[in-house]
Amino acid sequence: MFNKDVYINRRKHLKESVESGLILILGNNESAMNYPDNTYHYRQDSTFLYFFGIDYPELAGVIDVDNDKEIIFGDDLTMDHIIWMGSQPKLADRASEVGITKTAPFKELSSMIEEAANSGRKIHFTPPYRGENIMLLSDLTGYHHNKVKSKSSLELVKACVDIRSIKEPWEIEELERHMKVGYDMHTSAMKMAQPGVTEQQISGAMEGISMSGGGVVAFPIICSVHGETLHNHYHGNTLKEGDLLLIDAGSESPRHYATDNTRTSPVGGKFTQKQKNIYQIVVDANDLSREATKPNIPYRDAHMVASKTIATGLKELGLMKGDVDEAVAAGAHALFFPHGLGHMLGLDVHDMEDYGEVHVGYDDEIRPSSQFGLAYLRLGRRLQPNFVITNEPGIYFIPALIDQWRSEKRLEQFINYDKVETYKDFGGIRLEDDILVTETGCRIIGERIPIYVDEVEAIVKSGR
Repeated sequence: MFNKDVYINRRKHLKESVESGLILILGNNESAMNYPDNTYHYRQDSTFLYFFGIDYPELAGVIDVDNDKEIIFGDDLTMDHIIWMGSQPKLADRASEVGITKTAPFKELSSMIEEAANSGRKIHFTPPYRGENIMLLSDLTGYHHNKVKSKSSLELVKACVDIRSIKEPWEIEELERHMKVGYDMHTSAMKMAQPGVTEQQISGAMEGISMSGGGVVAFPIICSVHGETLHNHYHGNTLKEGDLLLIDAGSESPRHYATDNTRTSPVGGKFTQKQKNIYQIVVDANDLSREATKPNIPYRDAHMVASKTIATGLKELGLMKGDVDEAVAAGAHALFFPHGLGHMLGLDVHDMEDYGEVHVGYDDEIRPSSQFGLAYLRLGRRLQPNFVITNEPGIYFIPALIDQWRSEKRLEQFINYDKVETYKDFGGIRLEDDILVTETGCRIIGERIPIYVDEVEAIVKSGR
């Protein structure tokens, strides 16, 4: 955890942002994998981590806005626990480390919530995402479990998004420090991108590097020679010469801050000319959209820079045609670039999206679009200094999508379907960096993972 003043100030800011009532922040419990004592790797709730800092299960934090009180509810370990887990700090000692002076047994939480509700006070909580917390909130509030999410507090959600969106210096330092692990994961994978190696061997090696760096993988690793499937978690293929290997992976630091990078490598160390042409367009889209990323511009504008760069490059190759601006306005480029440019990054790899994507990625000025492609833009809002975001354009040739669009004659004034047909076995390319928005522009966090054609080919060849 950070210095206790960090958590004191965060809670102070939160109290100032919520008008009245009780703010209830539930921690996560252990989750059984296949029987009660065999649990998944424990992960504390990010909102609880952010405001209360204690990385331990079966806790709840309450902030009484009206009476300026803060309480952590939980229970000290019994001797049965200590036998298996060893001695652990008392709850009061843990609470003191984050600036909390009052603790109470977990069973007393219900009476506090009941008393507040009976007095007509608002009980604020964020949308729960785990079944056990949905049921607990149902018990505490009396709402049917099917209604709990809809009863979450929009006022609290907006306050949390406003506070957590602006990364503090120590958060940025944590991300910078742990990016070294992400760099090692990806460069090691590039060296392993050789004929005869399996996707499973590479993803396993990357996971080991993440664990050796003090964390775990931030999300299930995407490691595939079928990069046209955007979230491909199948790792059963054996690499062969001429394949493109797309890897989207990140590491979660000991303080739970995530890295998230994507690189696409030529198996064996040499792009074909066809691959190099498409790859260079994605590199250009990455670089130009990053140059357009700066405070006070909507990130949707940077997405459109990437989209126009992709459409221009594909037109030069004969895959698209017509006026580029008109093609992008109509969404024709989304046949090849169907997702958004990026998302928030921090304690969560898609930071704060448990609050609801629309609240995190958009604001009263910039609203989501229903157009194919733009509808998958997770982050469109106006940027501010110290936002941490991803920049991840890509080009994909998805056979089923191509067939559907062609059969519907969709946007055929902008797409050369005969030429596209010759790329249906191409796969996909995505290139992703983690970006810090600064006072004047932006910068890549940490040392940039090799991305340009010559350096990627060189590092893959070095692994032979």
